[in-house]
Amino acid sequence: MINAPPTVDHVIVEVQVRDYGFSSAQQDEIWRRWRAGQSFSLIGRALGAPMHHVRQFLYQSGGIRLTPQQRSERHLAGSEREEISRGIAAGESARQLAKRLGRSPSTVSREIARNGGRDRYRAASADAAASTARSWRPGGGRRASGVCCAA
Repeated sequence: MINAPPTVDHVIVEVQVRDYGFSSAQQDEIWRRWRAGQSFSLIGRALGAPMHHVRQFLYQSGGIRLTPQQRSERHLAGSEREEISRGIAAGESARQLAKRLGRSPSTVSREIARNGGRDRYRAASADAAASTARSWRPGGGRRASGVCCAA
């Protein structure tokens, strides 16, 4: 048997997008002008900013505007988890909670069981755990991690 180092199945890399001193309105303007085909120097002159800041701002994303990830409507929202937490504290059943939330009773029941049961359920930690689980899904963060498109 070969003594090989352990392999890493998943690597999470959070990309910190640097703003280079541009306000959100200026960033929108940079993207609008970039899509219109303007050069770095024209964009920089229009914003009164150094051309190399515009270039670096655009290069950090590969020239593709990254959109923030949004949760699917099928997934429980943080506010729904808060309602579940309050309902548990009030002694409501999973069926009652599900009816009030407009969700399936099995969804609510699994959510409670997955996050410590009725005795230990906390909305904030359940939401954080769901977010972590989302980031570990295969192929979930290629653009965010900078690994996009095979060469």
